[in-house]
Amino acid sequence: MLPETYINEVEKRLRRTGRPREMVIDVMLEVQQFYGWFSDEALEQTARLLNMNPLEIEELATFYNYIYRQPVGKYVIHVCDSVICWMTDGYGSFVEHMQEKLGIRMGQTTDDGMFTLLPVCCLGYCDLAPALMINQTVYGRLTLEKFDQIIEDLRREK
Repeated sequence: MLPETYINEVEKRLRRTGRPREMVIDVMLEVQQFYGWFSDEALEQTARLLNMNPLEIEELATFYNYIYRQPVGKYVIHVCDSVICWMTDGYGSFVEHMQEKLGIRMGQTTDDGMFTLLPVCCLGYCDLAPALMINQTVYGRLTLEKFDQIIEDLRREK
């Protein structure tokens, strides 16, 4: 359950805007951050906060790549699979390497709950292909060695 202080703060912001629907994605992301993912409970609470139909919230939640309707790891790795990244020399073996290094396939989360690997249509970093984003940090011009180092650094942060 969302804390009452958070609910009050969101309600204040919604009253100030005068257009609650314009804040729907922001609120969804904030609620998701609280829970770690956008559960059915989070969906219902968001719908109540915004005075919207839960189906409207569900439609948005399933449309946006960064709203997670299933539990995800501490670090969500969005792998760019745009045509530019595909065309990058060695892209296929790079994706295979990531999956082997983490011991999961696309769409899965490691057993320790640290990493989730998700494809994303485009990150907009074509000049840095191949690219990926971990939580809100973008990494580009990746090599197998760079990826391994990033993962090891994140494991140490644990």
